[in-house]
Amino acid sequence: MTDAYVALEGGRVVEARARSPGTTRGELVFTTAYTGYEESLTDPSYEEQILTFSYPLIGNYGVREERFESDRVHPRGVVARDLTEDVVEWLEEEGVPAVDKLDTRDLVTEIRDSGAMKCGIAAGEDVTEQDALDELEQCEHMSDHTEIGDQVTTPETVVYNEGGDGPDVALIDCGAKGSIITSLVERDATVHLMPHDTTEAEVAELDPDVLFISNGPGDPENFDQANELVDDFVGEKPIAGICLGQQVVANALGGETEKMEFGHRGVNQPVRDLRTDRVVMTTQNHGYTVADPGDNLEVTQINVNDDTPEGLENDELDIITRQYHPEANPGPNDSKSFFDDVLAMADETATTTN
Repeated sequence: MTDAYVALEGGRVVEARARSPGTTRGELVFTTAYTGYEESLTDPSYEEQILTFSYPLIGNYGVREERFESDRVHPRGVVARDLTEDVVEWLEEEGVPAVDKLDTRDLVTEIRDSGAMKCGIAAGEDVTEQDALDELEQCEHMSDHTEIGDQVTTPETVVYNEGGDGPDVALIDCGAKGSIITSLVERDATVHLMPHDTTEAEVAELDPDVLFISNGPGDPENFDQANELVDDFVGEKPIAGICLGQQVVANALGGETEKMEFGHRGVNQPVRDLRTDRVVMTTQNHGYTVADPGDNLEVTQINVNDDTPEGLENDELDIITRQYHPEANPGPNDSKSFFDDVLAMADETATTTN
């Protein structure tokens, strides 16, 4: 019995089964990850998106809060071939509409062919195709979500591992995953998680050993204050960035970013280091990329599939960024040494200064 509809940009409507009722809209994207659905669903980078899982069964090892990357589900809707009761119950509690029993292979193919697209969903008793089309009509382009940072950032500074023996890190929260904080704390850093609109004066007062721009959702050009912080502290403090953080750093230093056709979302993206010629497997979740790094950043790593920049560095200015997620949970763990490199850069700068 059809009790859900998925309306795609262009007008096509796909019938489905309602699992968590409601109406919603967002940018329709897909992930190829076959594990890590709890991490994906709580990743702030999926804010304002409808997440489609290409793997056919989602929820086959339950739901455990200790695997969450944040305190809530971030996609505005969920699409899968089959959702287990554990996941359905969780999404219902979160108020996130979800549908299944549709051909996700066909849906993923359409996204790959046509690009990430606007989408409207209507699920539950008495819904109609028109309800889904009405949601689609109200859907905005991702770049039009100019205040998206406010939806995912911490409202005030929170300190983790205060008094740690490692460097002080000012982590600018543009939608940071919890695993980034954990990865830094595990290395005995003190992490100051700061709102995305933190001012230069507030960072200067903290006087951290490194400025770290986090991952986050949407268009990096909408994170003006994070961009300004990079511009303010470049050459004065070591600077690091992950995912959206790499894009923000590139924009601040004269580079350019652009929207990708359908992005990179999954746990098996191959990345080649141009200095060592080593290839590692990475977890990724982004729909924008660095189109031109500018004159101040060297591309040190590229995606094997499409040659997009995966790592940017400037040794003289103490800058290191990654487009992928070195902290990836549940894996792969090939690139976690990135955090060692960031903290070593901070330690070296502090030693030189002193």
